Amino acid sequence: MRIADLYIRVSTDEQADKGYSQRNQEETLRRYCEINSIQVRKAVFEDHSAKNFKRPQWDNLLTDLKKQKGKSDLILFTKWDRFSRNAGDTYQMISTLRRLGVEPQAVEQPLDLSIPENKMMLAFYLAAPEVENDRRALNVFHGMRRAKKEGRWMATAPIGYINNISESGRKYISPKEPEASIMKWIFREVSKGIYAADQIRKEANKKGLKCERSNFWNLIRNPIYCGKIVVSKFKDEETTLVQGQHEPLISESLFYEVQDILNGKKRHTRLGTSISTHDAFPLRGFLVCTECGRTLTASASRGTGGFYYYYHCISACGVRLKADNANSLFVRELKKYLPNPGMSEIYIVTIREANNEQTKSELGNRKKS
Repeated sequence: MRIADLYIRVSTDEQADKGYSQRNQEETLRRYCEINSIQVRKAVFEDHSAKNFKRPQWDNLLTDLKKQKGKSDLILFTKWDRFSRNAGDTYQMISTLRRLGVEPQAVEQPLDLSIPENKMMLAFYLAAPEVENDRRALNVFHGMRRAKKEGRWMATAPIGYINNISESGRKYISPKEPEASIMKWIFREVSKGIYAADQIRKEANKKGLKCERSNFWNLIRNPIYCGKIVVSKFKDEETTLVQGQHEPLISESLFYEVQDILNGKKRHTRLGTSISTHDAFPLRGFLVCTECGRTLTASASRGTGGFYYYYHCISACGVRLKADNANSLFVRELKKYLPNPGMSEIYIVTIREANNEQTKSELGNRKKS
C-alpha cells in the first residue's frame, strides 16, 4: 500500500467559498486516498503564499522527508496551484522530491510527469491562476483610476478626514474634528513663512495631531486638503489634478502659497505668534540654509557632557550649525551697530514706530485674506 502526506494550503487573501478552505481540501484528499487504497501518514496545513517554496510548514515537511527517506511515497494536494504558482520553482522542487523517492500529485488535475508533453499541461495549470489574479488586479486598478478621475478618494482617509459610506453604499471622505481644524491651523502657520515646518509639526502634535516628520511633509504637500485628487501618470496619460467630491479644508490659494513657502519661493518677516522659542535658539526662524534656501530649524542632542544645541536644515542637504557659535557671531555683529551716546532714545522710538507700522500692515493683509 502506498503512503501519502497530504499538503493543504490556503493563503490569507483567498476565499473559502472558492473551494480553497483547508477543511474542504482535506476532505477531498482523504476521500481520494480511501478510494485508491492509499494510507495517509500525516496532513500538513499551510497558511502562506505559493509565490515560492519559502513556507514554514513546507520546510518542515521537506526536512522530515529527508530524515525519514522512504516513509512516504506521495505528496498529495487538490490542485497544482496549491503546490506552487511558480513554474521554475515547481520543476526544481519536483526533481528534489523525486530524488527522495516522493511523487507530487494533484488529485483534481492528475498528470503523469514521466510523459514530456504533460509538462506543457503542468505549465498551464501553474500559469492559469496567476493570469486570473493579474486580470483581477488590473480590473481593480482601472476601476480605482476611473473613480479618482471622478474625484473620489479611494484609500484610507488622510489626517483630518474620515472614511464614510453613504446609504447607497458609495464610499466618501468627510472632515473629522479636531484633526480637520488642526490641519487648517497648520496650513495657515506654514503660509506665514515664519517658522520651519517641523517646528509647526511639533506644535500641532501638542494640539493632538500625532504625526511623524516624514508623514507630515506628505500631508502638507497633498492637494486633497484644497479639494483636489491626484490622478497619477499611466502610459500616455500625464499626471493630472481633478476636482474632488469631498469638502476641502483650505482654499486653493492657501495651498499653493504653502507650496511656494516649502519650495523656498516666498518668505515673510517673523512677527509675534503663539509658537514658543527655546532660550538656546533665539535665531530659529531667521536663519536660512545656505545650500537649499529653507528656513533652519533647531534641536538639542544629548551627549556625554549633557545637551548640545544646533540649528539645522531638515532637507537632504544636512546643513548643521552649533547654536552657541551662531548666537555669539550674531551678537558680535549687533555690537557693530551700537548707537553713539545720546542717540539711544532716538533709535528706540524709530524702531518702535517702524515695528508698529509693519505689524499694522501685516494684520491688515491677514484680514483681507
